[in-house]
Amino acid sequence: MDSRRLISTPFTSSSTADDVLADHDLTGVRAIVTGASSGLGAETARALTAAGAEVTLAVRNTAAGDAVADTIRESTGAVRPRAVPLDLADRGSVARFVDAWSGPLHLLVNNAGVVTGGLERTHEGWELQFATNHLGHFALATGLHHALARGAADRDGARIVSVSSTAHMRSGVDFDDLHFERRAYHPQIAYAQSKTANSLFAVEATRLWASDGIVANAVNPGGVATGLQRNFTPEQQASLDAAEAAGVFTYKTLEQGSATTVVAAVAPEFAHSGGHYLDDGQEARTVPDDADLARHPHGVKEWALDPATAERLWTVSAELLGTS
Repeated sequence: MDSRRLISTPFTSSSTADDVLADHDLTGVRAIVTGASSGLGAETARALTAAGAEVTLAVRNTAAGDAVADTIRESTGAVRPRAVPLDLADRGSVARFVDAWSGPLHLLVNNAGVVTGGLERTHEGWELQFATNHLGHFALATGLHHALARGAADRDGARIVSVSSTAHMRSGVDFDDLHFERRAYHPQIAYAQSKTANSLFAVEATRLWASDGIVANAVNPGGVATGLQRNFTPEQQASLDAAEAAGVFTYKTLEQGSATTVVAAVAPEFAHSGGHYLDDGQEARTVPDDADLARHPHGVKEWALDPATAERLWTVSAELLGTS
């Protein structure tokens, strides 16, 4: 395991996004937040807008996105964000979003996520959680690479924030059966695989793009009650309740849950340092792959940061999307 000194910040589990942004003027920063029609995405977008950023809400439901944009405008008095359609499970939708983007991009927050109660597939036959949570964001980020590079050139760096989860500790990436074509389907394992992939993306994106001034970091927002849980089966809810009872996590508010995302987005400690996994505003300690979640609730497993695995996942993802 890595014995180097971990990157720390002044922020904690009780910090809010507004706390993190208190001394930041984001005027001129162009940001995209996926999944910003509710929950953590909406709060992240609100906080960034309040600090002066020009924010685009990338959402499946543009009516809900417009309602959030109106609320942000009314509550902050800042320039109203724009809501643009994006369905991460639809390659055509991602391509249209990328093609419509013009000018530099300084911050990409890959926040959107889906949880399913059973096996669902895209029209390509891909398992929906992996396709949405990882492949869709991979296609979006790689499609916007040149915009991010332009953003990095005019503001001394661009950043990508990849929203992962403690759930990554349940599973690595099964390259032999990414889409559950042979193994029995377990929605929690599928979700865990996608969240590990979110972290691995940050590792390889930083390796490939740091020379362009782009860094990517993964974050764990912690336990937050959002619409993500609406599709939970009784088994999934029971597992979540058991984890809470065991002290694996304590529920945060939306304002607290979005804080670590904003740390990765603006904190000077991560301006030129990527490939990390943050928890409660700090870089998390790496733990062995067989570590028990209850004993290491704020750790990150080795399989989520392994450079060789990250490189392999990037190659496989590009091949699946036909961009290799």
